Amino acid sequence: MSALGTFDSTNLNGGQRLAVKYFTVAVVLFVAQILFGLLAGIQYLKPEFLHGILDFSVNRMVHINAMVVWMLYGFIGAVYWLLEDESQHEIVGLKLGNLGFWVLTAAVTVVVLVYLFVQIGPGNDTSLWLINEGREYIEAPRWADIGIVVVVLIFFANVALTFFKGRWTGISGVLVLDLVALAGLYLAGMFYTTNISIDQYWWWWVIHLWVEATWEVMVGTMMAWALMKTIGARRQIVETWLYIEVALMFGSGILGLGHHYFWIGSPNYWLSIGGFFSALEPIPLVAMVVHAVYDSGVHKMKNSNHPALAWLIAHAFGNFFGAGVWGFMQTLPQINMYTHGTQWSASHGHLAFFGAYATINIAFFYVAIQQSRGNNWMGAGLAGAWRWKWALGLLHMGVIGMSVTLLIAGYEQSFIERAVGGSTWSAYFEAQQHPWFVQAMWWRQMFGWVTLAGTLLLVWDLLAVGKGDTRPAEVAAAEV
Repeated sequence: MSALGTFDSTNLNGGQRLAVKYFTVAVVLFVAQILFGLLAGIQYLKPEFLHGILDFSVNRMVHINAMVVWMLYGFIGAVYWLLEDESQHEIVGLKLGNLGFWVLTAAVTVVVLVYLFVQIGPGNDTSLWLINEGREYIEAPRWADIGIVVVVLIFFANVALTFFKGRWTGISGVLVLDLVALAGLYLAGMFYTTNISIDQYWWWWVIHLWVEATWEVMVGTMMAWALMKTIGARRQIVETWLYIEVALMFGSGILGLGHHYFWIGSPNYWLSIGGFFSALEPIPLVAMVVHAVYDSGVHKMKNSNHPALAWLIAHAFGNFFGAGVWGFMQTLPQINMYTHGTQWSASHGHLAFFGAYATINIAFFYVAIQQSRGNNWMGAGLAGAWRWKWALGLLHMGVIGMSVTLLIAGYEQSFIERAVGGSTWSAYFEAQQHPWFVQAMWWRQMFGWVTLAGTLLLVWDLLAVGKGDTRPAEVAAAEV
């Protein structure tokens, strides 16, 4: 064991050392996501910027795919981080898990380079396998799709076999079952049909259920474990709410998928089913956090990692408002008829992905930093605490600001392009040039720079927080 406040891998078990690798790549991709998003935002306002060199379509594609992949890296890292602690057993097949990390990282690197340097050309079966599948949000070529599934299967084997040899808990049971769905649902995006309605039907099983169901359940297991570790929440409380989360997710989540079927030729009954069930998913996570915090408060809550707890609470309410409230605003078919395909959807996407997923990954980054420095004190009186607080504030200000300005732009589109113009091409271009829309997009860009400032400050704090602090967490907590 190294001195407190000094980053040393000897402070970590095998799974945690692998998790640090995943967290490191996740942070790099997080920064890349923000940078490419800013480039795409500039090109939205100034289409000639880098035209023919780094086009808008490429920047947007890298921006979105970097977001998806860095969050996936964060989730996998978080599970490896908690795995040995939760199972009370060394990870089975850890060498294979490390191999999976390097395979995934190499594949991601190659795919991004192909995105950047092979931008144009005819689409055929060869390009589908080697360059780009051409399907929005899951553009990765077929070989990379197969690689992702293989890595997830290795991940599943590590997790399942470790729990089988170690301790089974409510968290472990939910996690293992969720990983089956994580690998299985992605297969729905690995084939295509010439019928666009059928193709969109299966495409949404990846976009909605892979992201909004399996990810949400995984986030629930991460939240349950993190609440026990940061504030000493009782297992029976977090696991009870986790079971409710699973019931609502795979009940309302699958039915809520119907709100994507409104305009692709599906039966009319999806209008009612999809509109009603879409907003129920995040409720149990909010209840889990409120109940756990209240319970810990009654028992004189002690917490030696303030940044992690702050991001966990931010996650609970960001998930509720970003995924729940912001999503429900546009999932009723009577509203979606006007908002579908406008910046209204982008507003929901920005707030939901940040609130539901980015925040809990960042919380685990802080959990990992504390343990990596020998489990030192990161609570009240932490040196340089202004960095994490300002990073928290700037990131939320930036993302919420972008979400609100995109909502304003989407409202203008819905009004002029849809309600007044009747969804014609002339109405579309009129809406794009309207002062309300242009001003909103400029404000979106400004808030994007605020988000970048918060991201860079976060990276600085992750590198510096707790450095040199020799107060042990347990002793300091007892003193409080």
